[in-house]
Amino acid sequence: MNDNKIITVFGATGAQGGGLVRAILADPAGEFRARAVTRNPDSDKARELAALGAEVVQGDVDDRASVAKALEGSYGAFFVTFFWDHFSPEKELAQAKTFADAAKAAGVQHAIWSTLEDTRNWVPLESDQMPTLQGKYKVPHFDAKGEANKLFIEAGVPTTFLLTSFYWDNFIYFGLGPKRGEDGKLAINLPLGERKLPGIAAEDIGKSAYGVFKRPDLIGKTVGISGGHPTGAEMARGLSSVYGEEVVYNAVPFDVFRGLGFPGADDLGNMFQFKHDFEEEYTAARSLDFSRDVNPSLQSFDAWASKNAEALKGAA
Repeated sequence: MNDNKIITVFGATGAQGGGLVRAILADPAGEFRARAVTRNPDSDKARELAALGAEVVQGDVDDRASVAKALEGSYGAFFVTFFWDHFSPEKELAQAKTFADAAKAAGVQHAIWSTLEDTRNWVPLESDQMPTLQGKYKVPHFDAKGEANKLFIEAGVPTTFLLTSFYWDNFIYFGLGPKRGEDGKLAINLPLGERKLPGIAAEDIGKSAYGVFKRPDLIGKTVGISGGHPTGAEMARGLSSVYGEEVVYNAVPFDVFRGLGFPGADDLGNMFQFKHDFEEEYTAARSLDFSRDVNPSLQSFDAWASKNAEALKGAA
């Protein structure tokens, strides 16, 4: 009988949850064991986690009963929502409410809520600094997560609020990687001006969360993680080394990015503007020293780019 404390991981086949499950499984001498929750336990990713030693269970974040069942006997739980599956802040809030209520009922002793800033605390809805979206948000995929923090507090769940950062993997999977322009040069095009962009390898979020679970003193606190705070120009230089040719950085105006027309372009345009306009506060909330403390294997941008050179080139 394995007496190690169970950490139940929602989104276990996704970037954040999958990284956490693997971090737990990679530490067989540790005090935890992984319960991976997925909508489809028969998927290839779920079967892979089971083969590595995870307990894989079925659960749907929109089904309160299945969330409650998945949490039975858990010491800890990692909660994350999936905005880009549905583009609905209201759905995220409903899912967070389900998480908080179920965690309280199950007696979870340490929850991690993967969250982001509610940008309306910096840019009120009536402000014309950036457009208001969906009638009541500035950055929908940020604001709902930040608003949901209070649900865990009100439910009395012992929670660490984990502020994540821009995924460097977006250069591979989200179409933000270098593109060859009419001048024949490779370029990354982001609305950042000359400001820094705190970012992280997606797999490092899970590894960092594992470090947080080892720190019960972080319960009740908000902590932020990042693998580095590079500027657009610095990321372009790092990518140049990968591609073996110059990659230039083009600072795209916010309104131009918001108008690109792909799903969520306005949301992402506002997100980049928020990170630009409030660079000092956003960056300060994601301490590199803290991030390295909870995740000693934390990757810098250049290290991540070198490790993922083949995938980056394939996405160009």
